[in-house]
Amino acid sequence: MRELLLLRHAEAMSAGPDGRDTERPLSLHGEAQARAAGAWLAEHGAAPDAVLCSPARRTQMTADEAGKALPMPEPQFVHAIYRATPGELLTLIETHAPDARQVLLIGHNPGMEELLALLTEGRSGGARGMSPATVAWIELTTDALEPGCGRLQALWSP
Repeated sequence: MRELLLLRHAEAMSAGPDGRDTERPLSLHGEAQARAAGAWLAEHGAAPDAVLCSPARRTQMTADEAGKALPMPEPQFVHAIYRATPGELLTLIETHAPDARQVLLIGHNPGMEELLALLTEGRSGGARGMSPATVAWIELTTDALEPGCGRLQALWSP
């Protein structure tokens, strides 16, 4: 893999229809944010050959809306992305997309912002913050996914 695209889910409603956090849908504003994130990625030449996505409703909806502007393969819904630590996310990427050139990971905070800090700064404690629908484009400088192996190419937020 040469590039990792991190996309935090867009703005979600405060509660799902059944009260479960995993069932929280995107707000109307969140749907527009997700479409804008997909459009930004497409305008900047993103071409993910693997998409890993949390199965939470808000991340699925983010993938659907971003996919309206960004050509991408069908997402692999990986339950372990929900509430994963940065180390767990690295393992999931290596397991589910070992041969991908560019991976799009759609997930949640704090894991996403901590993964960004781990890859670009070598430690997860220096999280930069990722508001809803933020995209972090990371160029990997080594073949191994390890702390400090990435260079932040772009950070975009709607």
